[in-house]
Amino acid sequence: MKQTKFFRILFITVFIFTAGKTMAQKIDTDSLLARTAKEINPNKNYTEAIRKAQLGIKLAPDYLDFHLLLGRAYQLTQAVDSARFYYQHVLAKNEKYEEAFGYLTQLEIDARNYTAAEKVADRAIELYPENKNYYLKKLAIYQLQKEDDKVHDYLKVLEKKFPADAGIRQQLFLMDTKNNTDRIGVNYSLTVFDRAGVGPWHLGSLQYIRERKWGSLIGRVNYANRLSEGASIANGVQYEGETYFFTGKNAYSYAGVAYSDDIVFPKWRLGYSFYYNFKKGWEADLGIRYTQTIDENLKAAVIGVGKYLGSYWLNLRTYIQNQDSKVYPAFTLTSRYYFNTRFDYATVLLGYGTSPDERSIQGQLEQRIALNSYRIGAGYYRVFGEHYLTGILVNYNNQEYAPGRKQNETEINFSLQYRF
Repeated sequence: MKQTKFFRILFITVFIFTAGKTMAQKIDTDSLLARTAKEINPNKNYTEAIRKAQLGIKLAPDYLDFHLLLGRAYQLTQAVDSARFYYQHVLAKNEKYEEAFGYLTQLEIDARNYTAAEKVADRAIELYPENKNYYLKKLAIYQLQKEDDKVHDYLKVLEKKFPADAGIRQQLFLMDTKNNTDRIGVNYSLTVFDRAGVGPWHLGSLQYIRERKWGSLIGRVNYANRLSEGASIANGVQYEGETYFFTGKNAYSYAGVAYSDDIVFPKWRLGYSFYYNFKKGWEADLGIRYTQTIDENLKAAVIGVGKYLGSYWLNLRTYIQNQDSKVYPAFTLTSRYYFNTRFDYATVLLGYGTSPDERSIQGQLEQRIALNSYRIGAGYYRVFGEHYLTGILVNYNNQEYAPGRKQNETEINFSLQYRF
């Protein structure tokens, strides 16, 4: 009986000693892991991190967190082969280490091993289909290889997968403008007035648009005819050229010139704007406008900011204009909701003041700059089939035509383009 009691006490003592030793080792390795991670960030002491991680692996060879941190430390010291070895070791043992996929994918991207990087990203997407970062890394792989067709097709996939991501839609729109397309089109606008003896105004345009990977060229011929009491009081032709051209990965420019020898249009109209696309769907632009009429040379500065919000695009543009040593601002707020392509959308516009970018009133810009104007408009644009692009836009303008006197103007604009 005494012998049985002795062995029982001995067993309990050995168990407590062994469990305590194991627990102490666990506490020590956890503490060591925390110190190793700290050496990487925020200390950025990668040599010490490597030493501690190697010690951790020696103490607990099956503790994969040490292998992951060791791979990260090697990656940050440009020891690519060593980093790759430890990342692959971690994933071979346990693919639940999601961070390892991200690190290894970026490692292969930086090493320009794009095939390997895509393979890792695909496996990560398969295991973690809701993690957007892996999709974006795969997109980056295509972009770095300058495979524009793959980039465009994959952006379409991502747009459906993440419809609320403004950055994806922004990139897709930029890619769409780089497609090789040619279009011919006509525009017609009719402006009517509620003041007796004024109007209607007619403005028609014939245009040709050529889009290439570098940008686009637009040639346009405009014809305007303004009537009063049923008779034409001013009419003429304007010749116009515009171009949008890319000046960097996230930047592009606009330049435009128009000339007319008829009083219904300005003699010269020049414009330039620089656009830059920031992250998360933001865009800003800065530009200048110059309008030469018979009597005046009008100049304006243009400042704009835009934002993609899922399928929505919002843009606020400000025109700072000078006339007779006085400053007259104009504002235009544009909102669009896109359906499928960049040519399928509904739009609503709000505005104050008269800007040099308003085509229907170009010949009256100098008379209207100093007068109040309140505008609202709505439009719908749609692609039919593969070739036809159509649109209608209706604008209402409460316009001051003389100090203290106002008129209401309604403009209806129709557009039709054929895409070859």
